[in-house]
Amino acid sequence: MGSEKMGYKILLFDLDDTLLDFTANEIDSLNKLFHQHGYTFSDELFGVYNSVNKQLWTDYENGTIALDEVLNSRFSETMLKLGKTVDGIEWENQYRELLGNGHQLMDGALELCQSLSVSHRLFVITNGITKTQIKRLKHAGLDRFFEDIFDSQSIGFQKPSKEFFDYVIGHIKDFEIREALIIGDSLNTDIKGGLQSGIDTCWINSKSQKSSAEIHSTYTITSLADLCDICGLEQNA
Repeated sequence: MGSEKMGYKILLFDLDDTLLDFTANEIDSLNKLFHQHGYTFSDELFGVYNSVNKQLWTDYENGTIALDEVLNSRFSETMLKLGKTVDGIEWENQYRELLGNGHQLMDGALELCQSLSVSHRLFVITNGITKTQIKRLKHAGLDRFFEDIFDSQSIGFQKPSKEFFDYVIGHIKDFEIREALIIGDSLNTDIKGGLQSGIDTCWINSKSQKSSAEIHSTYTITSLADLCDICGLEQNA
């Protein structure tokens, strides 16, 4: 699983596809959005959108474009590939509303956070949009377990940048690196960010992703339930 168990007290959780099932929320929200505009949301249409969206987010994470450009152009660029011209900002606002109402939980997330919050300090670290992520956390009933929520839009930097994690470290009272653990599903943002900042990491590899030769996580688990052992919780807590 990883190295010897440590006495972690501060847990830094990624949100999407770690605690909240973003994939399920995304598909549901996109289906509703395209239906509102008279389009059938097919696998082909999702493939075009997904390709455009991933490239824009990659460009953003590489620092070559601003966040607003990702959000306000992804739908207009998607539809342009299909020979249609749409108002990308209008579509984005509608999608953001739908997405904010989605709060599908990853299996066991609510129970785990409830148990961990008794003995640990919990924080959210996300590359998502402030308003949307806070709304989803509240709807899912998770917000009450977290001391604070750190998001890239508010901070001005995104994971895995050192600036993002420096901000988080500087804004958590009595932060001790050796007592902190980053938990997330992404090697390139969560785990890489932890490595660059000297914070231990726990990679949730629930989708059997290929490991990286360059990015090594302190722990690798396949489900949230496995986190109990690392954090010293009984499985039935």
